[in-house]
Amino acid sequence: MKNIVIIPTYNEIENVEDMIRTVMGLDFDVDVLVVDDNSPDGTAQCVQSLQKEFNNVFLESRQEKNGLGTAYIHGFKWCLAKGYDYIFEMDCDFSHNPIDLERLWDACQNGKGDVAVGSRYVDHLVNVVNWPMGRVLLSYFASMYVRFITRMKIMDTTAGFVCYSSEVLQSINLDKIRFRGYAFQIEMKFTAIKHGFTISEVPIIFTDRTKGTSKMSKGIVKEALFGVIQMKIQSWFKKY
Repeated sequence: MKNIVIIPTYNEIENVEDMIRTVMGLDFDVDVLVVDDNSPDGTAQCVQSLQKEFNNVFLESRQEKNGLGTAYIHGFKWCLAKGYDYIFEMDCDFSHNPIDLERLWDACQNGKGDVAVGSRYVDHLVNVVNWPMGRVLLSYFASMYVRFITRMKIMDTTAGFVCYSSEVLQSINLDKIRFRGYAFQIEMKFTAIKHGFTISEVPIIFTDRTKGTSKMSKGIVKEALFGVIQMKIQSWFKKY
C-alpha cells in the first residue's frame, strides 16, 4: 500500500522542518507532499533542502495563496496520478499529531470507513488543547449547525485531519468542489457521503499551534455559515 500525507503550507518556516522530520521518523510508512503557496518566508526552500535527505518528500509550489481547498485539490490530483492508495490531509502546525496517521489509516484499511476523520468531538467530548473558550465554542457549535443543515451523522464536520482511500477521491469530481476555506472540509465529507461512502471518526487530541500564525479569518467563517445552506440546496438537484 502506498500512503502519502498532503501538508499545505503558507509561511510555515517555523514548523515545516520539524513536521517533516517527525513524519519521516514514524514507524508508519508514509510519504509527504508539501503544497506551498509561494510562501515569502522560505518554506519551500526549506522543503527543497530536506529533499536531499529524504527521497520520499515531495514539493508542489503554487504561484499564489489561493485557499486551503484548492491546495488540497491540487495535492489530491497529484497523488492520484502517482497511484497512492491512501491520501491524508494534515496541518503543518502540529495541531494534528503525526502519530495518529496510522490510527486513521487503520480505520480505513480495516473497513471501519472509506474516509477516516481525526475527530475532536467524539462522544460529545471536546478534545482541544490551548484554544480560548470562544474558539472552542465556535468550532463545536459550528459542527452542530453543519450537522443540522446537512444531516451528516459525524460529530466533527469541519475536521481537517483526514484519511481518504483513493477510491473516494477518484469518485468525486474534484473540479466541482467549490469551497476554498475550511468549508472545503465540510463539502468533501458531504460529497463523499452523497456518493455512498462511509466515514469513520477516530478520536484525537487537537493542540493549537505554538509557532506561526493562524490562517483563520472572518471570511472563512462566513463561507462556512452561509455556504453550507447553499451546498445543501444545490445537492437536491445533483446526481451523485
